[in-house]
Amino acid sequence: MIRLIDFIASFLGLLLFSPIMLIVLILGYFDTGAPIFVQERVGKSKKPFNLIKFRTMPVHTASVASHLAKDVEITKLGLVLRKTKLDELPQLINVLKGEMSLVGPRPNLFNQVELIKERDILDVYNVLPGITGLAQVNNIDMSEPERLAMVDKEMIDSLNLANYFKYILQTIVGKGAGDAVR
Repeated sequence: MIRLIDFIASFLGLLLFSPIMLIVLILGYFDTGAPIFVQERVGKSKKPFNLIKFRTMPVHTASVASHLAKDVEITKLGLVLRKTKLDELPQLINVLKGEMSLVGPRPNLFNQVELIKERDILDVYNVLPGITGLAQVNNIDMSEPERLAMVDKEMIDSLNLANYFKYILQTIVGKGAGDAVR
């Protein structure tokens, strides 16, 4: 049932937000020259997939987890995109393709060894990663691997349609700060 909702919602979301995405795309060309950011992430069953986002950092920025990036590396447009969470909109393509869900554990990088270990212990990789979830709406990021894995597991074990829509609604109304940057 959730996969069907993911498919319909991502399709409708892409249609509804396409004008905004086009504007961000154009502004992004002026900001960085390459407005789309694609990065290999860990998916369900630890299969790699290419996560799609709007670029918020210069093209030359090293590929590290957001909590390891410096504030100065985020562009002015990138700050706005992150604060409004508009940088996440292209991930609706990942949801449409079945690589992600709207709700699930945030997909990490393959070089986040400690987080992978903690998530492996709790079988977090048995589900699709998501755009938002319990950790995101509670400002728990990947800088706390053990805590994040535990909250991810809690979300997975209690995920039902009511919680699915609750996390989406909380994200839309601005609960959670998005990716922390230090």
